Amino acid sequence: MMALTEVYWDHHIPLPKLAPAQAKVTVALVALLCFINSYDGEFVFDDSEAIVNNKDLKPTTPLNNIWRNDFWGSNLSSNSSHKSYRPLTVLTFRLNYLVAGGLHPIGFHMLNIVLHAIISALMIDVFATLIGGLAYDEKGRILNCAPKTSLLAAVFFAAHPVHTESVAGIVGRADLLCALFFQLSFLTYCKAFQKGSDRDDRFSVSWVMVSLLLCAAAMLCKEQGITVLGVNAAFDVLLICNVNVYELSQRLFCKKNPLDVSEMLRLGLLTRLTLMGLGGLSMLYARWRIMGTGPPAFTEVDNPASFAEPMILRIVNYNYYYCLNAWLLLCPWWLCFDWSMGCVPLIKSATDWRMAWLLLLWCILIGLISQALCSQDSQRRRTLSLGLVLLVVPFLPACNIFFRVGFVVAERVLYLSSAGYCLLLAFSLGHCCFHWSKYRKLLCIMVLSLLCVYVVRCALRSHQWRSEKSLFTSALTVCPLNAKVHYNVGKNLADRGNTTAAIKYYREAVRLHPTYVHAMNNLGNILKEKNELVEAEELLSKAVSIQPDFAAAWMNLGIVQNSLQKYEEAEKSYWNAIRFRRKYPDCYYNLGRLEVSQLLTKKPEATITSEELQEEHEEAGLSSSDIFQPTYLHIMKYADQNRHVDALNAWRNATVLKPDHSLAWNNMVILLDNTGNLGQAELIGREALRVLPSDHTIMFSLANVLGKLQKYKESEGFFLHALRINPNSASCHGNLAVLYHRWGKLELAKKHYELSLKLDPEAPGTRDNYNMLRRKMDQLKRNAP
Repeated sequence: MMALTEVYWDHHIPLPKLAPAQAKVTVALVALLCFINSYDGEFVFDDSEAIVNNKDLKPTTPLNNIWRNDFWGSNLSSNSSHKSYRPLTVLTFRLNYLVAGGLHPIGFHMLNIVLHAIISALMIDVFATLIGGLAYDEKGRILNCAPKTSLLAAVFFAAHPVHTESVAGIVGRADLLCALFFQLSFLTYCKAFQKGSDRDDRFSVSWVMVSLLLCAAAMLCKEQGITVLGVNAAFDVLLICNVNVYELSQRLFCKKNPLDVSEMLRLGLLTRLTLMGLGGLSMLYARWRIMGTGPPAFTEVDNPASFAEPMILRIVNYNYYYCLNAWLLLCPWWLCFDWSMGCVPLIKSATDWRMAWLLLLWCILIGLISQALCSQDSQRRRTLSLGLVLLVVPFLPACNIFFRVGFVVAERVLYLSSAGYCLLLAFSLGHCCFHWSKYRKLLCIMVLSLLCVYVVRCALRSHQWRSEKSLFTSALTVCPLNAKVHYNVGKNLADRGNTTAAIKYYREAVRLHPTYVHAMNNLGNILKEKNELVEAEELLSKAVSIQPDFAAAWMNLGIVQNSLQKYEEAEKSYWNAIRFRRKYPDCYYNLGRLEVSQLLTKKPEATITSEELQEEHEEAGLSSSDIFQPTYLHIMKYADQNRHVDALNAWRNATVLKPDHSLAWNNMVILLDNTGNLGQAELIGREALRVLPSDHTIMFSLANVLGKLQKYKESEGFFLHALRINPNSASCHGNLAVLYHRWGKLELAKKHYELSLKLDPEAPGTRDNYNMLRRKMDQLKRNAP
C-alpha cells in the first residue's frame, strides 16, 4: 500500500501553511462570506413544488410517506412522477418545518449555507488524500502532505459561483447532502487502510461496509451519490495499489508481460472491488424497484438533444452540452436558473461555428489524459488522474449516456464535479509556482484576483436568488431565447398583480415556443379576467388541442365558455378536466356554478311579483329586499330542481376531494337556503364548520339559515363570532341588524344598521330597512303612555 512523501510543488504555492483546524475554519468562513446574503431569501423557482406545496413536509402527513413519494411529493408509482427518490433530503426539509413551526425560509436557507461551509472544510481532507496519499503520524492520524494545495483547492471550491444554485436555492439541499455523504463515504473508505498501513497489507472490511452504507445514504439524498464508488475504486487502484494505468494497458493489449493477479489478490484490491461492485449493483437494483413504473418520461422541451436524429447529431449536441458545462466551471459569469426551451439551439450542421468548442474541449481532455497516463512524474500522474476522476465520474449520471435526463444544462449537477476542477486548478497553479518561481508575486496577485472575482460573483448571484423577481429577470440577458424564462417573468408579474406587463412576457413565451401550453393557459386566464373572452377561448382551445390531457386548461376553458354563455361546451370542458384529473375539487366547484348559471338563463316555471314580496316583508316591518341579504340564487326555488341536485352533487364532490374548499361548502348552504331546504342547509353549515371552524363566510350563511328558522339565539352567536373574525363586514352587521329587528331588539338592530351603513352606505336594502326601523321606533314612542 502506498504512502506518498510531501508533494514537491506544495511549498511554492503563495499561501501560509495553516494548522488543520485553522485551514478548515478559514475555508468555512470563505464559504459563509460568499453565500451569507442569501440567508433571508424567499422560496423561489422549484422551492414552490418541492417545499411549499409538498405535503410530505407537514407534521400531519405520516412520516413513512417520504419513503413512498418522490422528491416533489408525488407517489413514485404515478406515471407523472419524476422518479427523484430523495427521502433523506425531504426528511431534512420536514425537520426545518418542525423546528421553525411552519414554512419560514430563513431556517431552510441557513442550513444550506452551513452545509456548504462544512462540505468546503471537509474538502481539505479529500484533496489532501487525493494529492498526497495516505501517510500517518506516530498516533495513527492522517498527515496532510499537500497542505497548501489542498487549502487552495478547498478555497476555490468554497467560493466557486457555480454553487450558487445549490446553496441559495433550497432544493439544492439534495446536492449538498449528497456531497456531504459522498465525502464521508470516501474518507471512511480511506480509513479501511489505516489499521494495517504500517504493519501489513490487510484492510478493514468493516470500514469498507460503512463506506458502502454512507454511499447508500448519499444516494438517498440524490441519485448522483452512487458515483462515489467510482472515485473510491480509482483511488484504490491508482494510489493504494500504485497501479500505473499506462503500463497496465500495455500488459493487457500488447501482452508484453502477464498481468500479476496474485499481487492484486495479496493487496486485496479484487476483494474490495468485488465488495463495491456488489454493493453498487444492489443499490441500483433497489433504486430500479423503487421507481416502480420505470424511468421518468421527459419531453423534447426538457432535453431537445436527446430526441435529435440521426444519432450522430445527438452525439454532437451532447458534446456541446459538455462544452457548456466546462465553460461554466471555467467562467461562471453567465449563470441561469434554466437552460431549456430554446436557450441552447441545436447544432444541425458541421459548419456551425460552435463545432470549434467541441474540438477545443476534446483537445484539452486528450492532453490532460495523456499527461495523466504517460507522465514520468508519478505525483503529477496520480494527481491529474484522480482530479479527472473527481471531475468526470460525478457528472456521469447527467451526461445522457446511460439514460435521458430532463434538462439541457443544470448548474446544480456540477456541485461535486467542480471539486475535480478545483483540484486541477490548484495543481496547475502549484506547478506554475514551482516552474516560474521568479513570477511568484504575479501568480499570487492572479490567485487573489481570481478569488476576489469568485467572491463578488457569488455575492451578486446569491442576491439574485433571494427573490423570484430578481432571479427570473436576471435570466433575460443570459437566455433571451428561453421561452421558460419569459414565462416565469410573466408569472411572477401576474402573481404580484401586474397583469398588463405579464401579458407581454406570456405573449413572447408563446412566440418563442408556439406549443407552450402552460403559457397559453396563463395568458388565457389573464385575458379572461380582462374580459377579452374570445381570445382567451382561442388560446385555451389551442392549448387543449396540443395537450389533450391538460386538465387545468380544460377547466379554464370551461370557465371562459361559461362566461360566453356557451353552457353545453363549458359542461363538456369541465367533464374533460375531471376525466383527466379525477380528484379535481375546483373543477367540481365550477361545474356546480355552471348548473346555477344554466338555471338563471331559464324562464321560471312560477313567479311572484315584487308587490307580493313587498307584502311578505311589510308584515315584519322590513323592506322588499330579502330577509337575510338575498343573492341571485333566490329565484332558483322556482326553477328546475334537477339542476339544483346537479349543482349540489358537484359541490359535494368538491368538498369530498378537498374538505377545506370553503366556497363549495358556502354555496351548498346558500343554494339550500334559497331553495327552501332550511333544515338541510343547517346540517350542511354545521358540518362545514366542523371542518373549517374559523370560516366567517360559512358562519354568516349558517346564521342566516338559523335566523329564518327562528333560532335567534344561535343565529346571533354565529353572527357575533363572524364579526369577531371580520369586524368590517357590512353585510354581516346588516344581517345581524335584520335578526335583531325581527327578534324585537330594536336598539341593537339600530346600532348594527348604522355600523353597516357606515362601512357601506350603498348596501342593498339596508337603508330601507333602517328607515323602516326608525319609523317603527318613532311609532312605538308615540304610542307609549
